[in-house]
Amino acid sequence: MLKVLFVCLHNSARSQMAQEFLNDLGKGKFIAESAGLEPGVLNPRVVQVMQEIGYDISGNPCNSAFDFFKQDRRYELVITVCDQASGQRCPVFPSAKATLNWSFEDPSSLIGSEAEVLQQTRKIRDQIKTRIEEFIRVYNVG
Repeated sequence: MLKVLFVCLHNSARSQMAQEFLNDLGKGKFIAESAGLEPGVLNPRVVQVMQEIGYDISGNPCNSAFDFFKQDRRYELVITVCDQASGQRCPVFPSAKATLNWSFEDPSSLIGSEAEVLQQTRKIRDQIKTRIEEFIRVYNVG
């Protein structure tokens, strides 16, 4: 099994979705966890759009990447999902064997009407799911 850590700023949206998708769609071939630099609370819109497609993340904790580092957790791969295009800083996890960055817009930074923000959050959710499906095809471990 490939142990993967998804990291973003608050562990409230993107990394949570990626973790959930990989654990579900990876069919036991991956162990995914998620953490943030400054853990916050789950984004309620993300919880809602995940529930729309059958995923309940409402009870997921928002974890600290620093706590994981202090616990000496080891991962084969750390994937940051920060929005580098907007200048968002992406954390580093020194004990990882390899790192990747997948840049996704932060649902917490969206502006507009509630309907517009939900629609954009769905788009980000779907982008993350597609990326996870591609990742599983490439990194299909036995």
